[in-house]
Amino acid sequence: MPYEFLRAQERKMIFKAAPLVCGVAVVALLTLTPASSQNGSKKATVPEQQFPEAPAAFDNKSNGTVDDATHAADQGKFDEIENVGDGLGPLYNAQSCRECHQNPTSGAGSQVSELRVGHLGPNRRFENPNIPIARGAEIIMGRTLVNDRAICPSAAFPDTEIQQRVPDSETVRTTRISVNALGDGFVEAVADQTLVDLAREQCRNSHRRVCGLVVYVPIVEAPGRAGVGRFGWKDQHASLLSFSGDAYLNEMGITNVLFPDEVTKLCNTVNEPNDKPGSDGLSDVDHFARFIRASKAPPRDRTLANTPAAMRGSELFDKIGCAVCHVRSLTTAPAGTKINGDQFTIPAALGSKTFHPFSDFLLHDVGTGDGIVIPTVEHYGRVTRRMPREATLENFQRTENRLRTAPLWGVRFHTRLMHDGVTVTLRDAILRHAGESSQATRDFRRLGPKDQDAVLEFLRSL
Repeated sequence: MPYEFLRAQERKMIFKAAPLVCGVAVVALLTLTPASSQNGSKKATVPEQQFPEAPAAFDNKSNGTVDDATHAADQGKFDEIENVGDGLGPLYNAQSCRECHQNPTSGAGSQVSELRVGHLGPNRRFENPNIPIARGAEIIMGRTLVNDRAICPSAAFPDTEIQQRVPDSETVRTTRISVNALGDGFVEAVADQTLVDLAREQCRNSHRRVCGLVVYVPIVEAPGRAGVGRFGWKDQHASLLSFSGDAYLNEMGITNVLFPDEVTKLCNTVNEPNDKPGSDGLSDVDHFARFIRASKAPPRDRTLANTPAAMRGSELFDKIGCAVCHVRSLTTAPAGTKINGDQFTIPAALGSKTFHPFSDFLLHDVGTGDGIVIPTVEHYGRVTRRMPREATLENFQRTENRLRTAPLWGVRFHTRLMHDGVTVTLRDAILRHAGESSQATRDFRRLGPKDQDAVLEFLRSL
């Protein structure tokens, strides 16, 4: 969708920082060498107007990566209800992808939240929880997620109690709102180096007051390879296939080729992996990833965006420093670039496209950190020589109180805001920002009532 509703002076260079920057906290930047061949553009300041716009719409049509019929079939897989016979559970949160990604259409955000917990060890470092099930007969370990549902007791297992309950020992507790997935094919197609350069530029321009944290995470479909994380509230995944496989196991309890082991063997009656390739050679997780890759980006409310108030708010959004982290525009790597450990080649429909997520997809401390550390590389298996040496527990511990900058595209459909969903108005969301974003929050407070309302009107147009 053209960005004709923005004034010419609002067209920003991708990494141009605002005059006022957010906050005082200094976040370490991991300047690692990418393990994948994802290199993309070497220049971080290419004007967005040189590249075609990524298509944006809530029309359930393909962005051109596949034809509309294939996209509709993939959406059918995304929307499909899973049952116990399909491998649902034994522990799970939802019965379909759409259940957590559906407002206003399949793949978008929702008001559904999940529960994550943990505790601090003797060294005051975060540790994953120990959740007893089956009256203490088994302990669920190795993950922070606590599933809200279980398939037992059931007719087949009337005396097996596997419902998870958080014990008092798990004192680090948070909820996380399900994220939007529409347009994430363009996010995946951004070169690793682009995000690294963005973090460096951001840190330099702010005199180290705002420094997005880059983390390298395992690409599960490419064992021993790593990429810059960009999906999930902790940037815990670099690829959409990894993201899909993780969600299929942990949110629905469906084992798959990427995540073949059940969380618990109790009440398990379906052989692993539950998700097997169909006649087309593709498994469900392949269809999920292809559906997301072919989705269009969330569009603006063009009517509202054209109003004087929203255009004034857009200017103020930059002036007070919000755009330092909520970056307006990014451009994808060229078509033909191999990414995700050489497992995916960017097609023409995704290559060299400018899109407008209003996020840098980096981790920041904005004073709302949930205390949860993303899984270390050991969670996914042995580290090989192709994994960045710096992808260690020490660096993953730095994610404890940092969260991915929430993309603001489609925010007008979010009734619950921030990572935990406990904030319900846009004004309160702004005022809740602290840490690195403290200066921007103070500058918003200094605006007159009319200008504050203009910023809010701009956000309502996203």
